[in-house]
Amino acid sequence: MNRLVLGNLVYRPLRSIISALAVAIEVIMILSIAAIMLGMLNGQKTRNSGIGMDMIARPGTTSNLIGVSGAAAPAKASAIFEKIPHVLVASPVYIQLTAGASIENIYGIDYASFNALKPFVFLQGGPFQGPDDIIIDDFTANSGKGLHIGDPMDVMHHTFRVSGIVEHGKGGRKFVPIDTMNSIEHSEGRASMFYLKTEDSPKYQEEIRQAIKHTDGMEQYDVQTLDEFLSALTPEKFPGFNIALNVVIGIAIIIGFIVIFQSMYTAVMERTREIGILKSLGASRFYILSVVLRETGMLAVCGIALGVGVTYLMRSIFHVKFPTMEFAVTPAWVLRSVLIAFVGALLGALYPAWKASRKDPIDALSYE
Repeated sequence: MNRLVLGNLVYRPLRSIISALAVAIEVIMILSIAAIMLGMLNGQKTRNSGIGMDMIARPGTTSNLIGVSGAAAPAKASAIFEKIPHVLVASPVYIQLTAGASIENIYGIDYASFNALKPFVFLQGGPFQGPDDIIIDDFTANSGKGLHIGDPMDVMHHTFRVSGIVEHGKGGRKFVPIDTMNSIEHSEGRASMFYLKTEDSPKYQEEIRQAIKHTDGMEQYDVQTLDEFLSALTPEKFPGFNIALNVVIGIAIIIGFIVIFQSMYTAVMERTREIGILKSLGASRFYILSVVLRETGMLAVCGIALGVGVTYLMRSIFHVKFPTMEFAVTPAWVLRSVLIAFVGALLGALYPAWKASRKDPIDALSYE
């Protein structure tokens, strides 16, 4: 039977290639959209872990969608936080989401307090020397044509001068003075949130949380530990994340299903006489059904292998060409895409296989 299945696929190479490509495209679509979206979340988790803060405090109107909540807090409130017992550092941060060549968060920081959370590791240059200076990480510096100390850089329609290049992993990839960010956004003296470094973390964190809640004007502040904040960076907690992912998966399944259905249905119609000969020789309905489903399974396996291979190749290319882009191909999603593509292909071939198994051998032999 396997020789018969392979012969049928080789006899119609173009149709077989197109069917396998459809399955491969289905796998690539699922894996690539999952890799990009999960990469963004995982990258944000990693970079936030490297900031050096132990807690985050922000007005209750903001959300975990960093960069899209605006600047609802007065930056000078950092002085109030620092008076709370066991708070060592309170750093105001203004985070602005921008969409240029890529979507990214620009960090407006008070350099002294932000650096006190965990010092920057400078590879070149140093801190801000003026209001129009910018600090970038090594990934940003090495992307494109490369950037060096003193080079101009356009961010948020404002020209900055690169004053320092630091190791990646400390929140954002681009840092500007918070006062300059306020000026650009016309929101003087504002901040999105406050990063807190606490004494003997996590020993006093609940005490600090309650102290903030009982401070005049801060009753509605949302106060989270770093662990609580990171645990909220999941697909389930982000509105629209799973919806977008499921829409792409649905489109991919439809593409694979339709192509496999059309391919196997046409193949069954073209092989009516062949099916009649097999049945006249004693082939059972199950045997005919099995032949068609085995052909589909072989096409699906080839397409899946191609799709997974191309996805990993894309990851390697993106790592070199777009080092700031997170592309997380996880074993769990590889397995999920394999199962979705394989089951979808079999479902697409089920009706043609059933139709082939139901053919009357006398009618099939007389078919022209």
